[in-house]
Amino acid sequence: MDAGTTQILCFFVNGKKVTENHADPETMLLSYLREKLRLTGTKYGCGGGGCGACTVMVSRYQPGTKTTLHYSANACLLPVCQLHGAAVTTVEGIGSTKTRLHPVQERIAKAHGSQCGFCTPGMVMSMYSLLRSRPQPTLEDITEALAGNLCRCTGYRPIVDGCKTFCQESNCCQANGNAGCCLNEKETIDEPEHVMPQLFDKDEFLPVDPTQELIFPPELILMAEKQPQHMQTFQGERMTWMSPVSLEELVQLKASHPRAPLVLGNTSIGPDIKFKGVLHPVIISPTRVEDLFEVTQTPQGVWVGAGCSLSGVRSVLEGLVKQLSHEKTELFRALIHQLATMGGQQIRNVATLGGNIVSAYPNSDLNPVLAAGNCKLSVISNGGRREIRLNQDFFVGFGKTALKPEDIVISVFIPVSRKGELVRAYRQAPRKENALATVTTGMRVVFSEGSGVVQELSIYYGGVGPCTVSATKTCTAITGRPWDDQTLSQAYDVLLEELALPPSAPGGKVEFRRSLMLSLLFKFNLEVQQKLREMNVIPEDLSDRMQSGIQPLPNQIQASRQEFQNVSEGQSDQDPVGRPIMHRSALSQATGEAVYCDDIPSTEGELFMVVVTSTRPHARILELDVSQSLRVPGVVDVITWKDIPGKKTRTFCGYEEELLAEKEVLCVGQMVCAVVADSRVHAKRGAAVVKISYEDLPDPVFTVEEAIERKSFFEPHRVIERGNVMEAFKSVDQIYEGGIHLGGQEHFYMETQSMVVVPVGEEREFKVHVSCQAPTFTQEAVAETLAVPSNRVTCHVKRIGGAFGGKVTKTTILACITSVAAWKTDRAVRCVLERGEDMLITGARHPVLGKYKVGFMKDGRIMAADIQYYANAGSTADESTLVTEKILLHVDNAYNIPNLRGQSVACRTNLPSNTAFRGFGVPQSIMVVESMLNDVAMVLGRPAEEIREVNMYRGPSITHYKFEFDPENLLRCWEECKAKSNYSTRRTAISQFNQHNCWKKRGMAIVPIKYGIAFSEGFLNQAAALVHIYKDGSVLVSHGGAEMGQGVHTKIQQVVSRELCIPSSQIYISETSTNIVPNTCPSAASFGTDANGMAVKNACQILYQRLEPIRKHNPGGSWESWVSKAFFQKISLSATGFYRGPDLYMDWEKMEGQAFAYFTYGACCSEVELDCLTGDYRTVRTDIVVDIGRSINPSVDIGQIEGAFLQGLGLYTMEQLKFSPSGVLYTRGPSQYKIPAICDVPLQFNVYLLADSDNPHAIYSSKGIGEPIVALGSSAFYAIKGAVAAARVESGLVGPFSLDSPATPERACLACATPFTQKIPDSQPGSFKPWALNI
Repeated sequence: MDAGTTQILCFFVNGKKVTENHADPETMLLSYLREKLRLTGTKYGCGGGGCGACTVMVSRYQPGTKTTLHYSANACLLPVCQLHGAAVTTVEGIGSTKTRLHPVQERIAKAHGSQCGFCTPGMVMSMYSLLRSRPQPTLEDITEALAGNLCRCTGYRPIVDGCKTFCQESNCCQANGNAGCCLNEKETIDEPEHVMPQLFDKDEFLPVDPTQELIFPPELILMAEKQPQHMQTFQGERMTWMSPVSLEELVQLKASHPRAPLVLGNTSIGPDIKFKGVLHPVIISPTRVEDLFEVTQTPQGVWVGAGCSLSGVRSVLEGLVKQLSHEKTELFRALIHQLATMGGQQIRNVATLGGNIVSAYPNSDLNPVLAAGNCKLSVISNGGRREIRLNQDFFVGFGKTALKPEDIVISVFIPVSRKGELVRAYRQAPRKENALATVTTGMRVVFSEGSGVVQELSIYYGGVGPCTVSATKTCTAITGRPWDDQTLSQAYDVLLEELALPPSAPGGKVEFRRSLMLSLLFKFNLEVQQKLREMNVIPEDLSDRMQSGIQPLPNQIQASRQEFQNVSEGQSDQDPVGRPIMHRSALSQATGEAVYCDDIPSTEGELFMVVVTSTRPHARILELDVSQSLRVPGVVDVITWKDIPGKKTRTFCGYEEELLAEKEVLCVGQMVCAVVADSRVHAKRGAAVVKISYEDLPDPVFTVEEAIERKSFFEPHRVIERGNVMEAFKSVDQIYEGGIHLGGQEHFYMETQSMVVVPVGEEREFKVHVSCQAPTFTQEAVAETLAVPSNRVTCHVKRIGGAFGGKVTKTTILACITSVAAWKTDRAVRCVLERGEDMLITGARHPVLGKYKVGFMKDGRIMAADIQYYANAGSTADESTLVTEKILLHVDNAYNIPNLRGQSVACRTNLPSNTAFRGFGVPQSIMVVESMLNDVAMVLGRPAEEIREVNMYRGPSITHYKFEFDPENLLRCWEECKAKSNYSTRRTAISQFNQHNCWKKRGMAIVPIKYGIAFSEGFLNQAAALVHIYKDGSVLVSHGGAEMGQGVHTKIQQVVSRELCIPSSQIYISETSTNIVPNTCPSAASFGTDANGMAVKNACQILYQRLEPIRKHNPGGSWESWVSKAFFQKISLSATGFYRGPDLYMDWEKMEGQAFAYFTYGACCSEVELDCLTGDYRTVRTDIVVDIGRSINPSVDIGQIEGAFLQGLGLYTMEQLKFSPSGVLYTRGPSQYKIPAICDVPLQFNVYLLADSDNPHAIYSSKGIGEPIVALGSSAFYAIKGAVAAARVESGLVGPFSLDSPATPERACLACATPFTQKIPDSQPGSFKPWALNI
């Protein structure tokens, strides 16, 4: 067939045939599903295969074995052109609320594993794909299948709990809601005998019925078996896709198009096209060339087809490990070790062995092992076949190999190992799974029988140069010599000299990477010593202390507890308040039916908007040239500041912020203009060719230190003091000065900023559908921008796919720009930011520098403290000064310090403006205070919990801003946390563990929290609601709260059910809309249920009161009959409710006020195990006790607690924003920025809600819980610091030491000061330009 002819693409989606006559090679399955097929259950989360939100199942028929292969894949990386003959299953295809739920959908929902719900369809499909391959999976199978899926809301525990009900071992009570477990009998033996309430009952779940699954389409089986295969060609706007069938066709195509990449998994080429703008005019996709998938076993090893997926390679190697003797499978096992954590399951299912090798990434996991293992490639081109050895000559530079452009790798030979041979692979990565390695290595040594003399040695590293590198000189220094400490000691020096890494090397972390080179070689040394002992070459076993260097960190998930109080005995069964009710939208979210902003169907003529941002940190705009952009096909217009008909700025904290830059840009990422086109693709292309000419302005400011030096601040500079700090310093036993630096944190809500603005077409009216926490705020801003009254703009929020404070100010600015585009074009305009744009533009949690001077007595009592906070606000004020105020209001945390002074200021820098984030400054404030107490403990040589305890508030107390409160429940949480966590016993066990282990250390910390709830600005605490009762008895509720996963709609539904005495099934909440409930306040400050719940309660009481005469007249009547009677008696069945809220205030001049409605208290104990050689750690156990009064919904509240803790764990131990020296954000997606994944959940994760607690200040005696627990993630940080302190003792170092947050593996490893880190010379600051700034 003529290669130039475009053919028909045929595949199936959810059992329905899809034929595409004009498939564009640049179209990915995700956009095809969402835009062409209107299957919006599959979500866009990152576009790069890093978050799992777009997971689908792909099924292919294998004619050779007559079987069907099912596997999960990322739809965002799957070109539609590659799907010929495949069957795709999306979340809509496995079940729905209209027909029948699939058990996976049901169990994730009913186990409370869906909060905002945006990640849920991806989770469902990962689990579903696993069940199609393994109907009875193990817990390990489940965590592996979900490792490629990220969730920002739940903390993962409920997702795993729901999924593990599919395990064979699920008859254990662990799987049944986890209230308690037979495995924990030792711990519960003394507890009174009573049945604890459970979060869910697995006995109610639908059974798994494989006969109900979609069958593989028979038409595709016939097509695969009978239909002759021909080469396919698909022609797009800019790219041609060619799919050959035979090896001969492939060779000819590659000879004709030597620069055309070969695409099978698209996990490397795809991201390059999407994120780097690389354009390939021709792509060759040899997915149907069978020669690339053949596996041939020989006595010398195995030839594995270069087209085999990494999952397939692992499966082949695991089969050989079972089949062959142990000594022959050294290399196979080393490769399996690397493959287990490489990427997520979805990536491993499509990424290929050949692609991984040829991509030649510098930090490749496989290449160092393959090279060290003497593997070779079978290569073909027009010139014939040849074999190439994988060695130092093969990798020639960044992304470059010795292959010629026309070469095609057919297969890879992996040899069996021989007697006396040892092969090991090691890697260190920012996250334990699904993360690109920092340093990776493959090491192979051969000894002759009975000898300890090294016969052959091969060591390769990734991540320490532009490509995979060989430590040739190091190997030469060891070869021929006995493997002993003397030989190795010299080898470390040779290695450091041989593989030098300049201090400004790309990727940064230079000292850490150099240290890892040594410590990974030392790990190999320990394994070699073990091997030599097995060979009887050396007499002594490796000591237990030394063995800790090669023991893996614990990874077995344990049974966890979620304890909460049952409802009182007298409570009606119909009253849902206090019961663990499933999130009201959980089932819709699990089936993909839940509608998010970008799921709203396009209207006719709708346009898409892409913003153009500044590339300079501080510069004057000389010219904005949009002429080239306007010539791009599909581009309709370009919006600049001149097009704004009304107000061109927004005012935050007294400072103006431009919607679109006019004359000057203040940071990289500031919005300058916006391109509007007929499609997302065309708008993006138009934005790429906008030309902006700049004149750089001198001396941009990036860091807090630079801002302090130049006095670059936003006013006001706040100070608060009680007692006399300076006088108190004169009478204390000791004074210590210290500080800590906290990095920022990206919100990483799963749904990026999204909005659709629709001109109604009459009297300048606009409908704004927006993913926003503050719809009224957005309404007012759009109205002012368009110069229309607020009554012409209605803002609609159905649900938000996560927000965490990040969808208030920047969302409003984006909505204003989008509304200008809709106003100017008179067409609906959609704006959905890509993940990288979102991370660049919208700011993050404020990085903070905390400094303190503390005076204390020998018994640990702190008598005086002077604490200064410097927050990096970024280029505009946003809400930064409010954040710095809240920082000071929590400067005491849980401690009664008689003489206390706090100062805080927002630093003005040339970085994207930082904004509100869950906790609003409190996580930073408390971290600095806890660092101070920790340092006091280290100075005195006492456990930190003793210092915390001796300084806690006790009895009737007053805060530093003269707010009276009773800390009884704070102390109860603390004592209960110590008891539930078995603190003192475990503290002793940890001490013994650390004595017996040299290279693994454990640490444990317990931290309290006293968190103020509600807005300090009293007017923000008001709320309103509108409740309608319809004639059939059904109830429609509207209120001002936005549902973003925190369960506010679910709790409101419970409130209505109680107040009207009707079942929840009769109550519906549609959306949050400004034309129904006006003048609402933002859903923030953990006050959403408190305020809106009271407003709804008020409305319901008014209605119930109106019905009272009818109820009295007919007490035995039904709800429906009462409602009907009321209608005929002309009684209004609609009522507005209002809640005034507490009159809170803070007088900063007098340094006093009623800043909060009440406090939420808690305490958290975390234990970690740290690998001192790599800095990797595992949270072994976390126990959290929280006082939330009487929980309205324990399942929602426990979900909020777990999710907040894990977000805090990310903040304090993992998540790092990296900026270039010129202020460019490097970390713009999940491949560079790591949030916690399933592998980061504490292995035992216990949550206890404090029993018998009341709160007269909130609805039904409940408490706000959305934000407080983030700060308790610091318990993991201080546990890591404790483990590091134990490691430092091995090097003779005691006393306070610096460890900034987050305590990443890099920081923890370097702080351990092992002999290997001490070998690394310090790079002198100022002598080089660092790769990244320390923000």
